[in-house]
Amino acid sequence: MVNDKDPEDSYRKKLDMCITDAIIKGGGGVLLGSLASVLIIKRRWPITTGLGIGMGISFANCQYALNNRTNSL
Repeated sequence: MVNDKDPEDSYRKKLDMCITDAIIKGGGGVLLGSLASVLIIKRRWPITTGLGIGMGISFANCQYALNNRTNSL
């Protein structure tokens, strides 16, 4: 996906993808945690748990993309 010759542009694009991935997965975790909190559990901890899981998955994907030599994400 990233076929630029400049390594800074490649790194910048990967970092932008990581930030976008973190926003999407963190927001999805908050949304699912909110639904679980409202409908099932009636507590606040599912919201923070969902956010933590979403951000953790995003961090793992970003770490893999930045440390991997091949083009990913």
